[in-house]
Amino acid sequence: MDFNSVTLFDMARKKMRYLTQRQDVLAQNVANADTPDYKARDLVPLDFDKTLAQQFHRLQMRPTAMGVSLPGTLPTDPKFRTPDSRMVYEEAIDGNNVVLEEQLLKVQETQMEYQASTRLIRKYHAMMKTALGRNGV
Repeated sequence: MDFNSVTLFDMARKKMRYLTQRQDVLAQNVANADTPDYKARDLVPLDFDKTLAQQFHRLQMRPTAMGVSLPGTLPTDPKFRTPDSRMVYEEAIDGNNVVLEEQLLKVQETQMEYQASTRLIRKYHAMMKTALGRNGV
């Protein structure tokens, strides 16, 4: 059985790829904590609803009678939105705004999410094996 075709595994793989990239960005922030004019960076948060919507095809509504229009609640062509700029709590005289405590909290949060994703994949994999009659083998 190809587990890559299972939607849950595909979504978990995408989330783990995002978390890996976020960890790299946060590590660069920590490494440049003393670099003049360095601005802390972060990735746009992963949107679960958007990722889920990419997995399934959305049906377009058609009017049943002339003059009846049901536009729906979601825009048909959503624009890319950038997150609001974050509040800078601390900025050094040299222009660096990396706060080590903040970056380390984000690193810990990312690590916890990665471990949760890993556990979810393991449990789901074990469940699939049990369903196939292999009892965890």
